[in-house]
Parts: sequence; C-alpha cells; structure tokens
Amino acid sequence: MMILAFFAFLSGIVTILSPCILPVLPIILSGTVGGKRKPVGIVTGFIFSFSLFTLALSFLVQTLSISVDTLRIVAIVIIISFGITLLIPKLQLALENILSKVTRTKSSSKRDGFFGGVITGLSLGLVWTPCVGPIMASVISLAVSQQVDGGSLIIVAAYSLGTAIPMFAIMAGGRKLLNHFPKIIGKTKEIQRFFGIIMIAAGLMIGFGIDRNFQTFILKVFPNYGTGLTGFEQGELVQNALDSRNDSREMSDGLDWSIVAESAKLSNYGKAPELIAKGPWINTEEDISMESLKGKVVLIDFMTYSCINCVRTIPHLIELYDKYEKYGLEIIAVHSPEFPFERNEDNVRAAIKDLNITWPVVQDNDFSQWNSYNNRYWPAQFFIDKDGEIRYFHFGEGGYDEAEQVIRTLLQENGVELENQEKSGVLDQAITQRTPEIYLGYSRSKYFALSEDSYERDSLTLFEKEEYLEVDQWSISGEWIIRNDFIEIDGEGELELLFRGKDLFIVIEPRDDESNISVEINGKKPQDTADVINGELIPNSSRLYHLGSFSSPFEKLLTLKISGHVRLFTFTFG
Repeated sequence: MMILAFFAFLSGIVTILSPCILPVLPIILSGTVGGKRKPVGIVTGFIFSFSLFTLALSFLVQTLSISVDTLRIVAIVIIISFGITLLIPKLQLALENILSKVTRTKSSSKRDGFFGGVITGLSLGLVWTPCVGPIMASVISLAVSQQVDGGSLIIVAAYSLGTAIPMFAIMAGGRKLLNHFPKIIGKTKEIQRFFGIIMIAAGLMIGFGIDRNFQTFILKVFPNYGTGLTGFEQGELVQNALDSRNDSREMSDGLDWSIVAESAKLSNYGKAPELIAKGPWINTEEDISMESLKGKVVLIDFMTYSCINCVRTIPHLIELYDKYEKYGLEIIAVHSPEFPFERNEDNVRAAIKDLNITWPVVQDNDFSQWNSYNNRYWPAQFFIDKDGEIRYFHFGEGGYDEAEQVIRTLLQENGVELENQEKSGVLDQAITQRTPEIYLGYSRSKYFALSEDSYERDSLTLFEKEEYLEVDQWSISGEWIIRNDFIEIDGEGELELLFRGKDLFIVIEPRDDESNISVEINGKKPQDTADVINGELIPNSSRLYHLGSFSSPFEKLLTLKISGHVRLFTFTFG
C-alpha cells in the first residue's frame, strides 16, 4: 500500500503540468494576491475538499439527495464571487467582515486572508479534474461503487498532498516575484482587479464547459502535450502492487487481466460479457445487446469525457470507424465516470457531441460494465470477434497500428474483402508472430543475449559484439551502463536486435544535443520515416521514435550505431 501511496504522491506533483489543469490555473494564481496566509488556506481547503468529494461524494449525494451539479454550481458561484470581490474593494471588505464574524477572528482574517483562501480551496477541490493514472483510477472506481477502504483514504491523501505542493509553490513563488518589483507592489489594487477578472473568466469557462473545448484545442495544437506524465505508474512495481490490491475483487469468469504487464497478442481471452450498463444510451435509438452484435467485429472502449488520455485516443477511433464501419465494425463506448459531474447525462451528451463521437455510447454510472470486464483503466479497449469472443485488448494510449491490424484480421475472418489487400495480406502473421515489446532495463529485460550474472548492474561495463542472435534477442557492444529501466551510453557503441514485425519503434531519452544514431536493417539503410532520414536518427526529445515500416513481418536484423549520450528504454513492434 505504501508503494501505491508514494507513486500517487508523485502523480499528484506532476498533475500540475497536465493539460487538464490549465483552465483552473488562474484560480491558483489568484493566491498570489491578498493576505500572507491565503495560499495556506487555499491548499488546506483543496486537500480537504478533493479528498472528501473523491471518496465520499457518491455516498453523500445518495444520502442527502443533493445533485452533483448543484454542488459544482455552488463551487463555480463561489469562485466567480471571489473574483467580483477582487474587482470591487468594498465587497472584499464586506466579505472580510462576514468571515470575521463567522470565525470570530476579525483581525486575523483581515491580516492573512486564511479563511477566504480555505473557501477558495474548497471550491477548487470540487472543480478539480486531474489527468489521473491507474492508481487514482482504481481508487475512484471503488469510490463511485461505494467500496472505499483504508487504502483508498491513504492513496487519495497522498495524491492531494502531492498536488498541493506545486500549487503552494506557484502561489508562494508568485508572491515572492511580485515583492521584487516595488513599482508593481504599489499597484496592488490594479493587480487584484486583474486577478478578479481572471477568476471570473475561469469560473464562467468551467460553468459553460468551455474548459473542455479548451483542452481539446490545446491537444490539437500540441498533440503530445502531457503524454507520459503518469507513465511511471505503468512500471512493474506499481502494476504488481495494483494486482495485489485487486486480488480481493471477485473476478468474472475467464477475465483476468493480470497479464497486462505483457504485450497482448491476437488470441482468445474468453466470452465477452453482456452489455449490462444501465444507460442511458447515446447515438442510438434503442439499447444494444451482445446478441444483436453477433456477426460483427466489436470494439468496446471504456472512456470518460474529462480523461485526457481518453480524449487523445478519440481521433484514432474516428479514423477506424470511418474506414471500417461499412465492413462490419461497431464501436461501443462505455462511459464510466471518473468524477461525479461526469455522471450527468446532459454533460455526457454535450461532451460526446464536442468530441465528434458518432458511435453508440452507454453510460455506466454504477460501474457494472466496468466490473464485468474487471477493468481499472481509462482508456481500455477490448476487441471482440463475430462469435462474441474477446480476441485482443489494449490499456492506455497508443497501439493504434496494432488496433487497426486486429480489426482487419477479424473482419477478414468474417470473409470480408478489404481494400488494399497488399497491405493486409500478412496482417495475421504480423500480429501473431511479431516480437513482443522489449524492455531494455534489467528490471524487465527478458531477451538480452547475455545472462544477468555476466555483467554488473548500474556500472559502466565493456560489452563485446555477439556473433549469433536468436529471434527476439538483442545485444550491445561498447561501454554501456544497464540501469533499472533503461540502458545508457555516453560515447560510441552499437546495439543489434533480431526481430519480427512490420513496424519498429524505440523510446529514447537524449542526454545531450549532439547525439546521433545510424540505423540499418539487414545491413542497409531503411526507408525514411518521420524520425529516420537517410538512415540517420537525431534524437531531439524524450519520446517514441519510428525506426521503420516494412512490407512483411518476417525476421530482420536491426543495427543501431550510436554516437553521443543517450538512454534507450524499450522497443515496440507493429
């Protein structure tokens, strides 16, 4: 449990960088003006509010019969009201007098603005919609189904505390920055009015749902913004801890996704559960059952509209639906809400329209469909064949080429003749025979040509070239350091990999600006990709690089000749 709490704390810290948070940053920045203790009040109110409403809002709403939207509207009204008080000094004074009477600390409330900050923080906790990874997702899914335990409380508290640290740092840093400019300090009223306008604008934007459109716009302009912020939660240590935490859950027959740490392959994972979500249904005139889908290829997509990771996958799903619906593909989106306001049908309908989703969507507010699949991820996709069998699955973002290959193969099993047969003729082989994902660090490395006792971990070691490699094996030559999650070189060396697949990718982190990688396939320069030009790769950022595309999935020898300081993490294949 402490492992999950620690990583939830880290996830909270990096949340402040995610695109989901941009619309509420002005509210945080408002803490740079006012009393000295206002930032402390804001983070105190936020930690309490976010923790309480994450864990107990589902219970409170049902017990007190209060609409979730009502609480959210109250929060937005408070935010806008505080913005108005910053615009009009007399109203601010009146508010301070009211707070002083309520708290019986007249001089203190005027001096430090602590209680006003608490109220702002309480409101902020209600409208806060972070991009969460699998740790918080597992807690939220338990909370909405009223299965909260002590571990959930610890994880949410750790996440809230982690989020509060950079939040406080922003406010404290802003105040310190202002103090360095005496001329600005002399215009306190003008600064307060400016932040008042910003707070009002932020409140109105959240109230009218413009924040969602703003996020979508940011992702269109910067599609990779925020990618990987919670990537460390996909590590083996976290996944094992999540598996242990979920061991007590009753598993549906045949659906055990503890194999998620491995790459899924086209296979048979058991009968797909019936569509039992209570709805309502959107984009269809009648409820849909698995029986009515017999004979079609079905993609079940678990999503929720404020999840930034889900939003990033939607353009790819739109492309698949446009290409293959006429051949017998059906996509069913199961909307399982992360946050209470996502339970509202009007909100969901508006979001589905804004996101250009045209396939059927069913609301799963009680997580019955989610639990029938033993799911814990946003997004999660399950691919079902004409006979209702789950044949493939994918958790998280990415894997778009593999998804299309699976769909084409399952459609071909139905006897469908697809366009561009040359491209699809060996797709089934590509999926079933391709090399699995290869992790290069020692924590998850399975295909290194040398045994673990032949080198020293975390130490600079001279490796010699291996004369023979089996399929899926890799080797290195030169001076390398093999770390927990990656291999690292600062100088010159080579890496060889004998692989199968039609597409080849690698995750690289450059450590200087002069690194260069020469790419060869079977001793020749590969065809150009977006990242490899004339056989040369210049790693300019920490990301996934496309090394090559090939007409067949059969064996090929990759040789990387490296000059510079880089870290190599993992190979993936299409």
